[in-house]
Amino acid sequence: MAVLSISSDAKLAMAEACEVLANGDLVALPTETVYGLAADASNGLAVARIFEIKGRPSFNPLICHMSSITMASHHVTFDAVAMQLAQAFWPGPMTLVLPKREGTTIHPLTSAGLDTLAVRVPSGFSRQLIATFNRPLAAPSANTSGKISATTARHVALDLGEKIPLILDAGPAAIGLESTILKPTPQGVELLRPGGLSAEDVETVLGAPIIRKQQPGAAIEAPGMMRSHYAPGAPVHINASRICAGDAIITFGGQTLDNEERAAIRVDLSEDGNLTEAASNLFDFLKAADDATNGAICVAPVPANGLGEAINDRLVRAAAPRH
Repeated sequence: MAVLSISSDAKLAMAEACEVLANGDLVALPTETVYGLAADASNGLAVARIFEIKGRPSFNPLICHMSSITMASHHVTFDAVAMQLAQAFWPGPMTLVLPKREGTTIHPLTSAGLDTLAVRVPSGFSRQLIATFNRPLAAPSANTSGKISATTARHVALDLGEKIPLILDAGPAAIGLESTILKPTPQGVELLRPGGLSAEDVETVLGAPIIRKQQPGAAIEAPGMMRSHYAPGAPVHINASRICAGDAIITFGGQTLDNEERAAIRVDLSEDGNLTEAASNLFDFLKAADDATNGAICVAPVPANGLGEAINDRLVRAAAPRH
């Protein structure tokens, strides 16, 4: 495994990444949301390696990352609403689930047999890499399936370092939550997964409310919809008010829990109650809490407005029963 710093030598990182991808292997790369595990989306064997390395169920589709709306339009069909959303929020933390275009070169394994494809245009170095490579990249989060998503290169190295040849390091992810996944339908735009783009911002552009369809246990139409997901090793108790000795505490806005002096660790997602800061800290703090306790992780209530909707979605799935 090699770890290359983009800030130290972006040209070398770009060349090495393109070579690894062209050889059908995988690259862990930074995006503004979380770190992704990327493969050439047209190479079925490379895409299969993503599922193998992550231990990901093959019925769970992958997001296909594009460099532009133009590249995406070669593989999916945009209606007027989808184009409106793409023009408003790309590049950025929004994924659209759209009908696959006939003749697309994206391997069917990427969409897990569905007739739709989840597509996104990321910002920053990952977008430049896709443009240079000149092919879409299938790239779920760079972590073992169902576990906490990676927001730093170090997280990736600790989890998957022995399984992949190259990790690109651009420091902590700016947003720290996966993308918001939307599906335009004749009935309206469905929210399949809340994420780094708030529902309120989407509704402002649309001039209409969105349809929330991301309840745990719903039919899987996009990544991140499995009931148990984003889970640490320790059990997670959400909306907690008290703890047992040795538990870990994740709080928000300076809240206190009963018996918290007996905690193994206490971290605050945002002492000032800032949901953007809380979103950026969520996965890193879950990892820290998991490392510190042999008991449970107790999470204080987090408001459900704005990015709080996505934070609570991740916490509900982290706390769900596991198989």
